[in-house]
Amino acid sequence: QAQVRESGGGLVQPGGSLRLSCVASGAIFSINVMAWYRQVPGKERELVASISSLGNTDYADSVKGRFTISRDNAKNTVHLQMNSLKSEDTAVYYCNAEILNQGSITWYPYWGQGTQVTVSS
Repeated sequence: QAQVRESGGGLVQPGGSLRLSCVASGAIFSINVMAWYRQVPGKERELVASISSLGNTDYADSVKGRFTISRDNAKNTVHLQMNSLKSEDTAVYYCNAEILNQGSITWYPYWGQGTQVTVSS
C-alpha cells in the first residue's frame, strides 16, 4: 500500500517563504498527477497547485506568481515553494498523489496527513 507524507510546514512572517515537501512511498508502480491542497476550518479543501508526470503545472489564481510546484520523479517527491506569503495562506496543506500500486490496474488518490502553515506577524 502506498503512502504519502508532507513536511516543511511552520510559522512564518508575512512576505516570508516556506518550502513544503511530499514523498510517496510503498509498492508503487507509477505516479500520475501530484498536487497540493489546503484547507482552513469551516471551508472546503481547495486545490493550490498540481503537476503532471511530464511536468505540466496548474495553479490557483490566488497563488499564481508566488508559489511554484515541482517534482522529482526519481524520488517520488513533489515540492511547493511558497514565496511572498500572506496571512490568507494560513491553512493545513495536504499532498495528493494519483498512484498505481504494483499489481493493481486502478489508479487511486492518496492523501498525506497534512502540514500546518501559519503566516503571522
